[in-house]
Amino acid sequence: MTQVIYNYCSLLAWLDICRQTRYFDVRVMENKDLKNILADHTRQGELYTSLPDARVQCFACGHRCKIPPGKDGICKIRFNREGALFVPFGYTGGIALDPIEKKPFFHAYPGSKALSFGMLGCDYHCPFCQNWITSQALRDPHAVSFIEEIDAEEIVRLALRHNARVVTSTYNEPLITSEWAVEIFKIAKQAGLATSYVSNGNGTEEALDYLTPWIDLYKVDLKAFTQKSYARMGGILQRVLDTILSLHRRKIWVEIVTLVIPGMNDSAEELTDIAQFIHSVSPDIPWHVTAYHEDYTMKTEKEYTPASALLRAAEIGLDQGLHFVYAGNLPGQTRNLENTYCSSCGELLIERYGFSILSNRMQNGACLKCGTPVPGRWE
Repeated sequence: MTQVIYNYCSLLAWLDICRQTRYFDVRVMENKDLKNILADHTRQGELYTSLPDARVQCFACGHRCKIPPGKDGICKIRFNREGALFVPFGYTGGIALDPIEKKPFFHAYPGSKALSFGMLGCDYHCPFCQNWITSQALRDPHAVSFIEEIDAEEIVRLALRHNARVVTSTYNEPLITSEWAVEIFKIAKQAGLATSYVSNGNGTEEALDYLTPWIDLYKVDLKAFTQKSYARMGGILQRVLDTILSLHRRKIWVEIVTLVIPGMNDSAEELTDIAQFIHSVSPDIPWHVTAYHEDYTMKTEKEYTPASALLRAAEIGLDQGLHFVYAGNLPGQTRNLENTYCSSCGELLIERYGFSILSNRMQNGACLKCGTPVPGRWE
């Protein structure tokens, strides 16, 4: 019996991927635990430096772990083997063919498909994680995950075969598997594809230097705007803010998502702080406010975010001068806040329902009515 994670693959894509990958099944797992299997799917990393006494310092994420021989970093998947840092390589924990709007990117290649791939592990431990099966696989015994052996060339071939426009590293935290992502992205760029990260934004300048030549789009989860909340997840707020600023300076297209969680980050004050920060970087950065549903270990005042809370959050963003604010995860329940409008004349440009494009009235990346350019990445 083979067990693999697939997220919203079409049947044809699923069958195609089955033919191209080799799986580790339950019988293998009985004889070798997941940590050892993952250790066999590694190579020496690039985002680190050597320290005295055979220690290494990793630069893949903002934790900048200093790791003694035989030990792991906070992410539990980058480890020191005899004075060298070894990192994940040559597998996925899930592959899917998604609409790009699901990532969500609303200002990049609307209506196109993204081939999404992910690995296992994370540098955070968010109690509300919606991808905890893959992200917490080495921390939580209930997160039962399996891996698929595949090479970088085959991932790009799958993208091309299924007419994807973008390849996306997602499902776990892509920063901690950047060497594998760059291996794929180099081939994808040669094939004319765009590349993207769906990330918590806990970056470093070294990691962003490494990624910049190979990445086009970057979605950052700005999960809250207090250090108290970030400490609960295992992170530092300022590092995420610094990453957003650095991505914008590097001219990598950025979209920001805030999962609006009742009782945690949904106060008017905190949402205002988030909107003001985004505006200070650029009012043209899209802000997605999305609905939470109770998952993993976190229990909240309400089991899900009502549409009224998303409408209120979006109004705050617009009141603070953001040009593009979207309310997501509740198709048809948030008035016109799934659509893109011209920031100059107010013309409806892209009409959406959930992840579907109903109409696109843009022309050459600009408003068809007044000619104002719309920030983003368009064909």
